[in-house]
Amino acid sequence: MPIKQLTVFLENKLGRLAEVTRILKKENVNLQGFSTTEARDYGILRLVVSDVEKSRAALKKAGFTTHVADAICIRVEDRPGELLNVLDTLSDAKINIDYIYVIAGTRVVLSVPELDRAEKLLIEKGFFICRD
Repeated sequence: MPIKQLTVFLENKLGRLAEVTRILKKENVNLQGFSTTEARDYGILRLVVSDVEKSRAALKKAGFTTHVADAICIRVEDRPGELLNVLDTLSDAKINIDYIYVIAGTRVVLSVPELDRAEKLLIEKGFFICRD
């Protein structure tokens, strides 16, 4: 079962990331993990939060542009080669990764075009799929 990931588009201005986290705190939403990418004038913030819809509504009300997407969250062992095992599993099945990031040390979030197929394959290979 995929997780919901919240994407927030940010102007590349001082304090914008802090503003997002302030809104989440005010709404009592737990920030479980995140990733940022940036360009000259804007940034993309990908969030895994305890309440996606509550977060999205509060951020939209504050003027942020948001998007919700499905992703896969996998728990991996904290040992050499574990990420390689995930990457090889998907590569061998010809499943491309759009982006990837780590949350909470041993959880990896993946965005792939063939979400259901990738998740089923990873479960079959013994990977633990996060549900939260």
